[in-house]
This record gives sequence, C-alpha cells and structure tokens, in this order.
Amino acid sequence: MKFDQPLIHGRLVKRYKRFLADILLDNGNVVTAHCTNSGSMKSCLEENAEVFISPSSNPNRKLPYTWEMIRINNGWVGINTSNPNRIAYDILKNHWIDELPTFKTLIREVKYDDSRFDIYGESENQRWFFEVKNVTLKEGRFAQFPDAVTTRGQKHLSTLIKAKAEGYHVVMIYIIQRTDVDIFAPAWSIDSAYAKELIKAFDAGVKLFAVQVNVTPESIEPLRLIPIDLIQK
Repeated sequence: MKFDQPLIHGRLVKRYKRFLADILLDNGNVVTAHCTNSGSMKSCLEENAEVFISPSSNPNRKLPYTWEMIRINNGWVGINTSNPNRIAYDILKNHWIDELPTFKTLIREVKYDDSRFDIYGESENQRWFFEVKNVTLKEGRFAQFPDAVTTRGQKHLSTLIKAKAEGYHVVMIYIIQRTDVDIFAPAWSIDSAYAKELIKAFDAGVKLFAVQVNVTPESIEPLRLIPIDLIQK
C-alpha cells in the first residue's frame, strides 16, 4: 500500500478525546489531526515523538489531516486503523499468503447476518469471509490484540464461527504495524473474553494469520507471517 500523496512530518504534542491529536509541524505550526484509532494506543504513544500525518483532499472536511504513524523504538508504528483493510485486500489480491487460494472475486465491506465483514472473496466454488484487525500493542516480543476491551471484536469472532458452520471459509487477519515484535498473541490481561473467543474460533476452523508489515512514510508493505501463540500467559 502506497500513500496517495506525500505525508507531512511533525512531532506529537498530545492525543486526547480518543480521536484527536495535536501535532507540531516542522514549520512551528500546531495542527489538530484526526486519530482513527479508538483504542488505548498503549505502547505506541510518546509525547514529542516523530509522527507523519496525511492531508485530506476534501476541502470541506472538519479536520484536514489524519495521523498515520509514530516513531517508537527507532521504528515506525502505523496507527491508522483504516489502512489494514487496504493492506489485507492487496495481500489477498496478490496471493501473498501461499496457504490461501487465488481469488477471482474480492469485495470490501460485505454484510452478513447483522454484521459486516471487511472482505468477501470467491475462489472456484468456495466463498470466503475475512475480518481484519490493526495491531500496535507490544509486550516484550509479543504483538497483542486488543489494546482495550472490545465487545465488537468478540462479536466479529462469533459471527465468523457462525459463517463457518454455514459453509463459508473464514479467516482472521491481524496486521502487525510494527517490526519490533516477532510473535502474535491475544491480550489476555486486557480482554480475556476476546482471547477465549479467539481460541473458540480457532477450534471451530477459523484460519488465523498474523502479517507483520513494514511501515515507512512512503508505503506500508507486508514483510512476513509471524507465529501465533494462543496459550494464556
């Protein structure tokens, strides 16, 4: 995934009200950017850290900038939660995950039951649903999800289980937007209910993939699949 236009460099002043971040630009101006990440952003918030924001092409938008990434531990961490869906779509379109088939149809944001899955795909006579999550939380070597309790995330898992029982092929894709981790695990200490539902989904046949990506001011590109550890710590 390449950014549509050059990003703007600055430093984080503060993040507040979940969806707002004040950014000090290199020219000395302070602007307020939209923060798409509604979670706690634990382990990826550091005042005065370098950041990049993207300008909006919509002149009528209330906030003309979106916060894209922050520099932590000498590496960029992608915090825009809308990017992982684009990344996952490109991964599936380009057959980047060998274990998955080549898809003749890929559609984003498809309704199923009373939920909406991020991607729907068709391959030969198979129908697939994909749910995509953004991962930024770091605990030692582990990338973890979620960074705050998510009843919505639990519902997505239970709906994937239902779709699997009805004959769909179903997949959870975790996009790890940082490179200073090498294992993915559910965040037991933050949301044990989600972790238990993830194990239930895995046991029901939901496929799980953790894709680590390389975040730069120019693009976000898939690096590797990292192992998944579901054992409670």
